[in-house]
Amino acid sequence: QVQLVESGGGLVQAGGSLRLSCAASGRTFSSLAMGWFRQAPGKEREFVANFRITGGITYYADSVKGRFTISGDKAKNTVYLQMNSLKPEDTAVYYCNIDRAYWGQGTQVTVSS
Repeated sequence: QVQLVESGGGLVQAGGSLRLSCAASGRTFSSLAMGWFRQAPGKEREFVANFRITGGITYYADSVKGRFTISGDKAKNTVYLQMNSLKPEDTAVYYCNIDRAYWGQGTQVTVSS
């Protein structure tokens, strides 16, 4: 079955950068998109960014536009989230997904003031 393995989360100071990775394995050949959601304490899970496989179109939440960049490596079945100019409000558990149907376990991102 499909498996998603996330990495890259951690602790970073405000203004710093992190790059999250999500490697997919299994039968993902029919996937249409891969992306990221995040969930901060006490809040609902929210959309962050999405990479449309067909056409390579990307979408971003307004809160991260200009700071985050989503990209993919087709050969490795991996999607990345480059996060720059991080803010404390970016602190959350970040979840990668395929077609919003398959989800990783999440990786913690903590941005200190």
